Amino acid sequence: MSVEILSRIQFALTVSFHFLYPPMTIGLGMLLVIMEGLYLKTKNPLFHQLAHFWTKIFGLIFAIGVATGIVMEFEFGTNWAAYSRFVGDIFGSALAAEGIFAFFLESGFLALLLFGWDKVGPKTHFFATCMVCLGSHFSAIWILIANSWMQTPAGFHLERITGAIHTRLPNSYIVQASDLGHVRAVVDNFWAMIGNPSSLNRICHVVFGAWLVGAFLVMSICAWYLLKGRFTTFARTSMTVAACFAAFTTVLQSISADSTARGVVRTQPIKLASMEGIYETHDYTPMTLFGYVDTKNQTVHGPQIPALLSFLCFHNFKQPVQGLLSMPSDEFLAARNPGLSPEELAKIRPNYWPVVGAVFQTYHLMICIGSAVFGLSFLALTLLWRGWLFKTENPLIRFLLWIYVFAVIAPQICMQAGWFTAEMGRQPWIVYNMLKTSDGLSRAVQANQVVFSIILFALIYILLFVTFIYLLNSKIQHGPDDDEGHHTKAIGASSDASEIAEDLFSRKGRASHQE
Repeated sequence: MSVEILSRIQFALTVSFHFLYPPMTIGLGMLLVIMEGLYLKTKNPLFHQLAHFWTKIFGLIFAIGVATGIVMEFEFGTNWAAYSRFVGDIFGSALAAEGIFAFFLESGFLALLLFGWDKVGPKTHFFATCMVCLGSHFSAIWILIANSWMQTPAGFHLERITGAIHTRLPNSYIVQASDLGHVRAVVDNFWAMIGNPSSLNRICHVVFGAWLVGAFLVMSICAWYLLKGRFTTFARTSMTVAACFAAFTTVLQSISADSTARGVVRTQPIKLASMEGIYETHDYTPMTLFGYVDTKNQTVHGPQIPALLSFLCFHNFKQPVQGLLSMPSDEFLAARNPGLSPEELAKIRPNYWPVVGAVFQTYHLMICIGSAVFGLSFLALTLLWRGWLFKTENPLIRFLLWIYVFAVIAPQICMQAGWFTAEMGRQPWIVYNMLKTSDGLSRAVQANQVVFSIILFALIYILLFVTFIYLLNSKIQHGPDDDEGHHTKAIGASSDASEIAEDLFSRKGRASHQE
């Protein structure tokens, strides 16, 4: 394999493994804020027990996430040196902000969150929990801003460096491979850079997805406790909070998904056409529910809903979605390949497309699994409302709880599939329409070196993952520190919605009752 393919595989491996953990800390951090807030509001010791247990899980995930995230920053310098020099001014500001506003905020209060339960007052500890949660969100936000700039560059200009002379280049300048090392992108409007056309949509979409990852982690562990008849009061209460949070988040995620997709239509139409396998431009563009793309014959096979894609993209059933065969335009191609005839430009046009079949599959995997997450969230809320969710003597409910045990992987699959769609969908560009991925490589790195690092990373990550699963299982098996008899108030299996609401949100609460 070429150095480019191997370097992309290496980066995909390290990013994908790291990306398992930040969504869990972001989602779990939000739930910790909710649980501690409920404890301060109700003074119910059960909510203190909830927050204390899930904080231990949070600490474990945070540690593994930090360890796996450091590697990627070194890869920018080792494998992608040309790219790093080109975007150093952009990424430097974003990553510096991430370090100042996110990492120091998060790590500064982490010790207080983990070890300050008996050393500071409840309000001080709640403040620390909020700061750690805010820090984890800020970390994601700044990384997403940097990545979104790669998708939709804004707030910058190009400059050529010749010795000590820096020359600003025109906005229409086309970067050539020979420019690398001499031409770079420079921020001239910081707020335009962080507010680039895709950043807000991407931030919302990823953060809401992370909330669902945290909610389903809690629901999975609680479902297992209920099936095993262990810590049932704790499990019912945690499940109630997580199910309500998941249902609320899926609504926000649905709104975000619509806005994100329409943003892709405006800013990256080639990616959108690849996601749906659209080659020809025609009115009433259908949406394919699932299937496969025949790239040789440039067709897509699978059940379709006529005009649905046109409606989702433009809120207009007739307006066509532009197909790949007309993108990029002849003007765009001619500027980068001068002297070619229209027929020759048509032949090289597919070189500016991503791998359509792969983007189509990852996108539809995200949609299918995401729809299942949406359904499971509202099913849990409905059963909770009806008072059926905790009736473990019912075989159907037990079967459903087993589904929730394994459903913990569903939001993770959505996050990974969505990330692969976003990153593969902008190929062959590492900075969209400006710098090709092949041009961003380090010139000194050889293929055998990358292969060795991939093998080494794979072995280390397998060891880390096994360690994580072992420690997580140990904490789950141990359960919360206090058992059910220590004056905690249960949310019973037969409670109706009004009882649950009163238990969760009443300041004084109701008198304790036994299961």
